[in-house]
Amino acid sequence: MMNGRFTDVQIMGILKQAEGGVPVSELCREHGMSSASFYKWRSKFGGMDSSLIAEMKDMTEQNRRLKKMYAEMSMQNDLLKEALGKKR
Repeated sequence: MMNGRFTDVQIMGILKQAEGGVPVSELCREHGMSSASFYKWRSKFGGMDSSLIAEMKDMTEQNRRLKKMYAEMSMQNDLLKEALGKKR
């Protein structure tokens, strides 16, 4: 997974500046990012504080691990069914 150039704290700071009335084009130029990145962050993190962002990232990581576990267990189950089916 690709890590971005900006930390959660930096993203929150940029979003707070925009809420304070700083134009988006000026923020993008100042921080060296595209306006698309800003609007993506705003749709994803808008209205959150740093603790909610950290919680969301933890839940995303946990979800990723659970999906991996399910895939492995499903594959084992299929292999066992296949092996038991051939013995009969």
